[in-house]
Amino acid sequence: MTFLRRTFVAMASTAVLCASFSALAQDIKPRLIRFGYGLNEQSNQGRAAKVFADEVARLSGGKMKVRAIGAAALGPDNQMQQALIGGAQEMMVGSTATLVGITKEMALWDTPFLISNTKEADILLDGPIGEKVSAKLQDKGLVGLAYWENGFRNLTNSKRAITKMEDMNGIKLRVMQNNVFLSSFQTLGANAIPMAFSELFSALETKTVDGQENPFNTILSSKFYEVQKYMTVTNHVYSPWIVTVSKKWWDGLSKDEQKVLSDAAKTSRDFERKDTRDEASKAMANLKAKGMEINELSPAEATRMRDKLTKVYALIAADVGMDLWNETQAELKKIRAAK
Repeated sequence: MTFLRRTFVAMASTAVLCASFSALAQDIKPRLIRFGYGLNEQSNQGRAAKVFADEVARLSGGKMKVRAIGAAALGPDNQMQQALIGGAQEMMVGSTATLVGITKEMALWDTPFLISNTKEADILLDGPIGEKVSAKLQDKGLVGLAYWENGFRNLTNSKRAITKMEDMNGIKLRVMQNNVFLSSFQTLGANAIPMAFSELFSALETKTVDGQENPFNTILSSKFYEVQKYMTVTNHVYSPWIVTVSKKWWDGLSKDEQKVLSDAAKTSRDFERKDTRDEASKAMANLKAKGMEINELSPAEATRMRDKLTKVYALIAADVGMDLWNETQAELKKIRAAK
């Protein structure tokens, strides 16, 4: 064996030994992690939950196993959030809107017409402002790992086409259990009714409520087209989901275990956003094929709605804090100027 070949073999053997030692040195214990979510397994949320579970298994060498439990089987978002805070459940992904009662800064993401496109959303959520809002959860017993995308929200109802603000008058509209959504839609003329998502389909079916607002993907995967005739493309709120962990449980993990979960959350975030956007681009055509009548809100009507919501914006700014509000507006201005 030549000197060069012997040197190469020795170096390769050392690299293998180092990698093996590194894997053995990781402080990772066998763990079963219950990961709850609200939509069904075939949804964008369900597909991303599977990616998260697979990535956790890969990064932990199979020691950490995620049991993804969908269709709100562990309860609606607010119930799961309380279970995480109490340490009765390990993880979940859910709406930021249902966290507003726990962490007031989360109301920032409910601001109507705040975010105009997905580029703005990604920069805002993954940057210092998103991190600052997420960090506030720790004081309340939760740890935020990554924002996923629910998407731009749109209106559906069984009464009439909504082409102008006045068309919302008297519509019984289900909204999330969140004061910003309640105030916004009441201000716009709807009869806003707070309700858990898990109760929504049957409420639409029995006409307990006339309509709801959600992104295309959720409207499609939840089969709301079976009980809703009209859809208006309003894009009135960009709605994120957030992957959260019980802080009680998180604090008992090693740094290596925490890194596994953090890295897997980011990998699943990237998958989920692409999947959601690919699906959303096809969803409107699918909903039209399912028999929904679809119209788009004109820019002039969107401006009228923004003007009507001035008092709501002032309330949101006061709730989240003027420093955070002004920092967000400055960041958006910077993003838009860079186009």
